[in-house]
This record gives sequence, structure tokens and C-alpha cells, in this order.
Amino acid sequence: MKIAIRKGRVIDPASKFDAVADVFIAAGKIVAIGEPPADWRSARDINADGCVVAPGLVDLAVHVKRGTLTTEIAAAAAGGVTSMVCSPDTDPVLDEPGLVDMLRLRAQSFHSTHLHPLGALTKALAGVQLAELCKLSLAGCIGFAQADRGVADTQVLLRAMQYAATFDFSVWLQPQDIHLANNGVAHEGEVASRLGLVGIPSSAEIVALATHLELARVTGVHLHVCRVSTTEGVAMIRAAKLNAIKVTADVAINHLHLIDLDIGHFDSNYRLSPPLRTARDRDALRAGVIDGTINAIVSDHTPRPEDTKQLPFGEAAPGASGLETLLSLTLRFAESAKLPMIEALGLITHHAASAAGLPAGRVAVDAVADFCVFDPGAYRLVTKASFKSAGKNSPFLGYELPGVVRATITAGHIAYEAAA
Repeated sequence: MKIAIRKGRVIDPASKFDAVADVFIAAGKIVAIGEPPADWRSARDINADGCVVAPGLVDLAVHVKRGTLTTEIAAAAAGGVTSMVCSPDTDPVLDEPGLVDMLRLRAQSFHSTHLHPLGALTKALAGVQLAELCKLSLAGCIGFAQADRGVADTQVLLRAMQYAATFDFSVWLQPQDIHLANNGVAHEGEVASRLGLVGIPSSAEIVALATHLELARVTGVHLHVCRVSTTEGVAMIRAAKLNAIKVTADVAINHLHLIDLDIGHFDSNYRLSPPLRTARDRDALRAGVIDGTINAIVSDHTPRPEDTKQLPFGEAAPGASGLETLLSLTLRFAESAKLPMIEALGLITHHAASAAGLPAGRVAVDAVADFCVFDPGAYRLVTKASFKSAGKNSPFLGYELPGVVRATITAGHIAYEAAA
């Protein structure tokens, strides 16, 4: 299908291109930017006057279950996300090639988003026995992870990293020492004490991250640190990069806006993993994003059934839906941090793709035609009814956020188009 996107402000963080131009798409690829190819005749024109035409968003942290794939892919398209990395904690866990094949085939049938699965690093994510990494890689896994379950046995983790490094596989780990976390539900500090909640100290992240970084140094594996949340964690990643350790990192968009004080009166929508931390931590995370220590911003999309959130804070399931608010919250962060839009968009497109080794996040001739067309001056009210995701859980319910997606194009296919 031949599509022309007309009169939009085309922003490509990869090449630093930022200008009003027409974009021409044919056979799923970008065939021209600016002037049309010879004898061009569109099957469809999209009027992007007043809108930004950006690369499709790349989200490195999406949790889906087998029964929710349809709704979450629809949510991705509505949020302008054209590439998403799926965590291995599906149901069942992605520790067998056949399960990966089924998930990818189902996702491909929607023609709405490129789904890139992470395989389980250990069987059943139990942290005991290595999964069959080579077979999982051949099935399409782009890396290997433990979701939020960790590996308590450092000998197992060392062997896993050695094996991964041998085949140039990346290992994605969320740093949280399970013993120090001790089933906590909020950041250990004044807020948790006042509310009578079991706390998770910053040291739970710091100790685990120190172990992960040292093992990455010893083995030479590419370590991707998932959802850093502490001041010390940012400093450790910064130092590791200076010491030539192969490490990349991401941060959840929620943690660039919210702190532990926002829990308020036990609002379970603010129960997240890792927990919301202090204003000092939030400011350090923002600084890490701006100076490049943190490579990508992610949604950490974790849709939860309503009944798992309508519980006391300490009993509620952690996580929030985020695919449909990632763009808006990134724009809001950019505005408050005085970060140019092109740089902010890079954190959820080009830089995110680079961290994951994905061929995405670019606007260039011959590149795959993945686009997010959005109106930066329009605002949307976040309500449960506005979510296409099966999970209506978000700490931003009731907020008016900037940036309304008008159209999402995935591999030259119109995956989403807002009602006129």
C-alpha cells in the first residue's frame, strides 16, 4: 500500500533531522522524504499538518499474558508503539522455543506492532538451571532475562553470563536483592514508616547491581540494567560505562515523575516494582537520562486485573499500565526538564532500539516504515475508559497529558488511526 504523510514536522533523533516534510511509503518501507518518487500515486494520504511525524516508539519493558495479547497490542498501537520487547514472565514462562514461536506468530497476525521476546535466563525463571539459550535465540529471543525474580545463586548467574557472552547474547536484569527486599512493598523511609508499610531499602538495588556489574566485567557480557531506581544505581552505571563495562540501562517513566510521597493514602495504583523512591532519587534518574547514563525510557507496562488492585496497598499486585501514556509522559518530562523534543523522542525510539540491538527507531529512506504521528499541542484526559489495555491501573488517572497520537503506522500498515 502506498501511503503519503503530508505536511508533518518530521523528527528523526538518529540523524538529527527536524523539518516539515512529506514522507512516502511503499511496500512497507520509506521510499522518499521530501519530494515524491517519479510517477507517485498514493493509495492513502495522511494529513499531518500541525503534527509531529516521529519514528514508531520502541518500548523495552512490556509484560503480557497469553489471554491479554490482543488488548495489549491494541494498546501499543494506540500509544504509538511499533516495537515492544516482551518480558519472559508470560503464562507460561518463555523458556521453550515452541512457546516463543507461538507468541511471535500470534503477534505477527495483528500487523500492529513488532514484538521482540526476551527468553527466560533460567528454566521457569526459578534461578536454578539455565534455559536453552541457543534454541530460544534461534526462535527469535533478542536477549535473556529473569523479569523481576532475580537469581539468588551468584554461581548460577556467573555461569549464565559466561554462556551468554560466548554467543554474544545480552542479559537483562532488574537489580533487586531478594533477601534485602524481604517482601517489601514501598521504599524504605519516612513514608513507609508513617504508613506502616514494609520497606524495600535502596541497598536492595545497590547490592544486586554491584554483583551484576562485577559479573558483567568478568564475563564481558552485554548487561542491560532494567528499571534503575536509585541515586547510587545511576552513579554505579555511570562509573561502569567509564570503565568500559558493556552495560546499558533503562528507567521506567513513572520514576521520572513520581516519588514515594505520591503514595498518599495507600493508593494501590502507586504500588510499583521497583518502588517509587525519594525526590533525590528521582532527580538523579532525570540527570542520568539527560547525560546519557540511562539509555532508554520505558513504560514498564504491567496491566493488572481490577480485583488485584482493589486491595490494601501491601496486598495489591505491583505494576501499572503504561503503553498508552509513554509518549505523553515523556513529552511532559521533556518540558519540565527543558529537554529538546528531538532528544526526548530519541530515548523512546532510536536510543532504546540501539540498547536492545533492534533495527528500529529511524526515519530514513529504505528503513522500515514505522511511524508515530502525534499532535504535541493536544491534551488527553487519562481515564479508565480511555485505555485499550486490559489493565486500567495507572497512577496518572485523572491527569491531562500532552501529545495525542493521531496515527500509528507499522511496516507500512496503518495500525491505529484516531477518530476524526
